[in-house]
Amino acid sequence: MSRLEVLKTYKIYIGGSFPRTESGRYYPLQSNNKTIANMCLSSVKDFRNAVVAARNAQGGWSHKSAYNRSQILYRIAEVLEGRKAQFIAELELQGISKANAVKEVDLSIDRLIYYAGWCDKFMQMYSSVNPVSGSYFNFSVPESVGVVAVFAPQKSGILGLVTQVATIIAGGNTCVVLASEQLALCAVTFAEVLATSDVSGGVVNILTGNQEELMFQFASHKDVNTILYCGDDADKIKSIQELSIENMKRVVVREDSNYFDDKFESPYLIFDFQETKTTWHPIEVIAGAGAGY
Repeated sequence: MSRLEVLKTYKIYIGGSFPRTESGRYYPLQSNNKTIANMCLSSVKDFRNAVVAARNAQGGWSHKSAYNRSQILYRIAEVLEGRKAQFIAELELQGISKANAVKEVDLSIDRLIYYAGWCDKFMQMYSSVNPVSGSYFNFSVPESVGVVAVFAPQKSGILGLVTQVATIIAGGNTCVVLASEQLALCAVTFAEVLATSDVSGGVVNILTGNQEELMFQFASHKDVNTILYCGDDADKIKSIQELSIENMKRVVVREDSNYFDDKFESPYLIFDFQETKTTWHPIEVIAGAGAGY
């Protein structure tokens, strides 16, 4: 007697937990004209809940030492290494060749380690003591922008997602990610990696669903500081830019292309999600009989 295959229904990842979508809706994930899983069709309420979780986590994450953030990114890589076979199998299930799947997972691990190495170094690159004329120091340092909403790459199963998340959280930001609609399998499995590593709940939140349905909320939500769009759809880019104006949200656009390229390993990608804080500090004050420093 033939048996009916029980397809896994993948949940979303918000605040360190795996809730079912508030909408109760799902869509079948297809590969080679076959349904391989059921994915949550996330709603506006799911997105709002994820933003609340990201905002609540942002203060604690940004105030961790850069060295500690580096340790945590390295730990994510360690956990991903231990589940490498699963990710390779899931990529193959979604139509990726075995050779490319192995290459993609290996590079995802290596890229996490790469950005772990930059956590406690990029500030030295972008900080400066500015030349001024007066009895004060003037220095500028980068600091995290806050909550980043991400339209993840549509053409990459895991490497594109890992690249974007690493560049965001390495600099002390938190994020809400809408995974690739047709290559969503590894995104939720990556959430399981995050949940079993040292990443605090809410630092990374991962939703699955449809870009068009959630684009308005992603771009217009006033508690999102930056939006990252990975793609080249001119109409979507224009819409995101227009919707982001109301709260002066920063818009970062990145191509959805060959994530195997070395250009995706750069501290400048971390700096996209930093803002520069400049401080003036007196170096000498004459008071009464003495001078203080």
